[in-house]
Amino acid sequence: MAEMDNNDFENMNFDLPPEVLDEIQQNIEEIIRNFPVPETNKLDVIKKINFMYSHTRYLSLTDPLTGLYNRRHLDSNLEREFLRSKRYHNNLSIAVIDIDFFKKVNDTYGHLCGDYVLKEVAYMILDTLRKTDMVFRCGGEEFVALLTETPLEKALIPLERLRKRIEEYPFEYNNNKLQVTISIGVNSTESGVETAGEFLDGADKALYFAKNNGRNQVKTL
Repeated sequence: MAEMDNNDFENMNFDLPPEVLDEIQQNIEEIIRNFPVPETNKLDVIKKINFMYSHTRYLSLTDPLTGLYNRRHLDSNLEREFLRSKRYHNNLSIAVIDIDFFKKVNDTYGHLCGDYVLKEVAYMILDTLRKTDMVFRCGGEEFVALLTETPLEKALIPLERLRKRIEEYPFEYNNNKLQVTISIGVNSTESGVETAGEFLDGADKALYFAKNNGRNQVKTL
């Protein structure tokens, strides 16, 4: 079998839930500790396995193209953050962000151009929002942001800044200048939703409202 290099490892699809990876790591470490070899050798092997485990776990939670958290990580964090906001009476806002007419970009300039746009937009989302906010790529051209301890009114400020920043950004690929815009739907726990599913669904509905009323705008219900 050919030896894998770092690029091969990075490009592997680790479609395993984090809890399964945790169990595998614990079992392997226990097996190694019981090997009849010198203790220093055991520690060296365990360190290497722990490094590989940490990297593999990171890959299982992130989107390989943009480096953002993936849909699986959103699913595991949305419920927790929603319940936390309810328990401690903290405001939590959620934004669903969609690149307008993204299919046209792929069809006109190719998927590599589409990848370029996705990476640039992902970077600008991260750069515009706070480090305490969580950003996820949920497939295709759609992103979700959880804005912790943020009421709706205050969430709209950076999201509108993001919308304008992307609208004015000089996207260019292979000497082709691109006009890229985004539509954003926003919801908040202030709306009185009772479940995390309703919370996300409210932002989805706001996004559809934005897209059906001209795009390139931030909307709430």
